[in-house]
Amino acid sequence: MTLPYSEGSVFLVPLRNGGYARGVVARATHEGKGLFGYFFGPRLAVPEDITFDDLHPANAVLRVMFGDLGLINGQWPVCGLIPNWNRANWPMPDFVRRDPLGKRKPVLVRYSDTDPMRIEAEYPVDDDKGLATDSLSGYGAVEIKLTKLLG
Repeated sequence: MTLPYSEGSVFLVPLRNGGYARGVVARATHEGKGLFGYFFGPRLAVPEDITFDDLHPANAVLRVMFGDLGLINGQWPVCGLIPNWNRANWPMPDFVRRDPLGKRKPVLVRYSDTDPMRIEAEYPVDDDKGLATDSLSGYGAVEIKLTKLLG
């Protein structure tokens, strides 16, 4: 099966209360399924409003591991590729796993730069500020998160 996306693909995410956010596939496994992406505002009223010129990792409102079902089933339409895509400019960040009871130190989780589903390292850290929670979101969860973030 040929996947409808690749690293560097720009796609639209429909928001639950209307409009769209933009996403960029920054890492993908060879067989698909698990991806890492950057997501951007502002909310676009219509798909034709999409631009690529302000898509830069520092401008992302959300960085998350996510499933590719929205892309596969066409609910998240792919609109093109980042011009001159260079994966080094779109780094795979570290994540953190926190103990819900707060009894253990947070654990930094580092994923492979070539396979966003393969953990390369895990170790306790004292400071987890600025690290996103280690999780994998389904496409519906990403839509809900972006809807909240973009109002």
